[in-house]
Amino acid sequence: MEKRVYEVWKGSNKFILGGRLIFGPDAKSLLVTLLLITVPVIIFCVFVARHLQHAFSPYNAGYAILAVAIVFTIYVLILLFLTSARDPGIIPRNSHPPEEEFRYDSSVSAEVGGRQTPSLQFPRTKEVMVNGVHVRVKYCDTCMLYRPPRCSHCSICNNCVERFDHHCPWVGQCIGLRNYRYFFMFVSSATLLCIYVFSMSALYIKVLMDDHQGTVWKAMKESPPSVILMAYCFISLWFVGGLTGFHLYLISTNQTTYENFRFRADNRINVYNLGCPSNFLEVFCTKIKPSKNNFRAFVREEVSRPTLQSIQGAEAEDIGGGDPRPKVEDDLEIGEDLLKISQRRNIEEIDEDIRSRGSNGPAHTALEVDAILDSDHRAPTIRSETRHSSWGRRSGSWEIATDDVLSNSKAMESRSYMTGKEGRQ
Repeated sequence: MEKRVYEVWKGSNKFILGGRLIFGPDAKSLLVTLLLITVPVIIFCVFVARHLQHAFSPYNAGYAILAVAIVFTIYVLILLFLTSARDPGIIPRNSHPPEEEFRYDSSVSAEVGGRQTPSLQFPRTKEVMVNGVHVRVKYCDTCMLYRPPRCSHCSICNNCVERFDHHCPWVGQCIGLRNYRYFFMFVSSATLLCIYVFSMSALYIKVLMDDHQGTVWKAMKESPPSVILMAYCFISLWFVGGLTGFHLYLISTNQTTYENFRFRADNRINVYNLGCPSNFLEVFCTKIKPSKNNFRAFVREEVSRPTLQSIQGAEAEDIGGGDPRPKVEDDLEIGEDLLKISQRRNIEEIDEDIRSRGSNGPAHTALEVDAILDSDHRAPTIRSETRHSSWGRRSGSWEIATDDVLSNSKAMESRSYMTGKEGRQ
């Protein structure tokens, strides 16, 4: 059965409704945010706005207080949903490194079959042009791609996000290119909602003071929910209000939170700043780019590609002359066969030499011949580099071009001679 992209997604995101909605791994914190918004508004509608319906008699204007609170709250929740339940600008990760960036690095060598060959490498950074200025972008090992400018890898969601601003735990999602506009509108609208609830609660305290000709303390004792709402909104304004002001500054200078905290001390030139009016137009008036991910699409099975090690091996063979290198086991078997052949040929040459010279040398007995033939089972293994050998007679001895074989053959002649001598005794 074919699987869809969201079912095999390598990031830490959570999907619902068959991949139609995407959240961050900390999406449960979104429930806390919902409670922090809806519970105070419900208290306001029940204990404050309901009593203000008849405070403004002309045209029943008091009903507008309740309607505005409900509609404004729904608007804030919609912005929260658009911020947390959509793709923030995730860049699809690659299944293999960018092969077009491979290059030979002679400083890093890999030994293949005894030969030093350049290894395939690709640069960890490269430069791109942004507004006429060279900007360095980094390679992401997790996503196996070069991050576009202003892109960063979120360690919480485990994704590379375009124009990464920050990961907001209150909305349970990364804030990036495709949802930053909704995030700012959510924060600023929440700030206005706090101001509205605070103002209407203070108005109700004023109405109670006028109706009962009392003091502020008596009015507060008569409506404790109003006091609680005013205190809650005052504290919340320090957070959402301060966040709204900070992001107004970032938008006016065309910065992200990530860039502001990381590069502020470096005194770098902001190459993205187009001027305050143009910066605001870029955030609020440009068309949001479509998502680069189709989470509901079926996964396509890719043809297996050669790994970097196999590519290095193939390149090494090409550099070595184009002949495929035999396996190490084959080299060992060839070496052993050469040793056996050389030993048998040596025996035949020794016997022939003895027959030709008559009594010039000691005769080899059958025991000596058997000892030499049996010694090939105990002979050391020739290294894989031994490919060719040559034979020749020198004072009744034989030699192979490789020094290791020469030393091994001399040791075997010595052992065979001692064995023959013991047999005669």
